Amino acid sequence: MAAVLEENGCSPPAGDSDVEAGDGARHKLESLLNRNMRIEMTDGRSLIGCFLCTDRDCNVILGSAQEFLRPSDSFPVREPRVLGLAMVPGHHIVSIQVELESVASPQYL
Repeated sequence: MAAVLEENGCSPPAGDSDVEAGDGARHKLESLLNRNMRIEMTDGRSLIGCFLCTDRDCNVILGSAQEFLRPSDSFPVREPRVLGLAMVPGHHIVSIQVELESVASPQYL
C-alpha cells in the first residue's frame, strides 16, 4: 500500500518517539524566535538580524537585518549595509550564531 501523505506533503509520524523528536525540534526553533543571530554565508558576507521564521528548505527570514562584508585587501572594514527584511537561502548558510541573552535584559512574556 502506498504511503499516506499529509496536505503539506509530509509523511505521518511512524511512532511516538518520532513525534517527541519533532516536538523537541519545534520547541528549539520556537525558543529562537525574535532572538538576534549572525548568519555566515558561503560568499563571505555576514547578516545580523532578528530571527523571524524558517521553512523546510532551511531558508531563514531575518528582520532588521544588516549586512557585513568580509574585509579583504580591496575592501577595508566598512559600515554595515541596512537590509531590513532579508531571506537567506538555506544552501548558502555556512554557520548560524545566536546571541546570548544578557542577565540584565528585561524578560518579556
